[in-house]
Amino acid sequence: MKEETDPPMNVRAAPRRVSKSPGAASPWKPAHDRARERASKREAVLRAAARAFRERGVHNTTLDDIASFLNVTKPTIYYYLTNKEQIIFECFRLGIGRIAAALAELGKASGTGRERLTALVRRYAEVMASDFGWCMVRVEDHDLKSMKSEIDQGIRRLLREGIADGSIRDCDPKMTAFALAGALNGIGHWYRAGEALSAEEIAVRFLELFERGLAPA
Repeated sequence: MKEETDPPMNVRAAPRRVSKSPGAASPWKPAHDRARERASKREAVLRAAARAFRERGVHNTTLDDIASFLNVTKPTIYYYLTNKEQIIFECFRLGIGRIAAALAELGKASGTGRERLTALVRRYAEVMASDFGWCMVRVEDHDLKSMKSEIDQGIRRLLREGIADGSIRDCDPKMTAFALAGALNGIGHWYRAGEALSAEEIAVRFLELFERGLAPA
């Protein structure tokens, strides 16, 4: 009879499923729930930071200020973001990412080029009137050229499509895109919460100006 031998030491046995009994449920959430919760809390840190930067200025805002606003300790902030420089960068990235997301969505939407461009201008204005928009126009030293170029090219594309379908008069897409983005980015410099006009109303005024120009009605 062949003698039985122990399995090699480097062979791991398959984990056995442990039967659950009442009251023995794990206090830890599933991995996907924890990841979603962490992302939500990280964004909450960025929202609080963007608001603080806007109200107090970047240099006058400390991590302690941000932690205090969220009712947490400064080490909690470090769990989500490394330092203030990273927070500023992420505020910029989050803001510009929302504009890029709007472009991607409208690129697949139906409607004329002009209709989709109008929708983009409104979404763009909302971002620039937000606390993230304030950060975007004050942080120019971070290398996000690819995302900026993506937005510029997206605006030009909508303009070309509008010209092609007859909803936008013939114009220079490059210069028009520069003018539109420049005007919208300016909102981040002067807009303050509580302004007489909402972000959407400002977008409408901008569109009226671009569509009608300065000629009398």
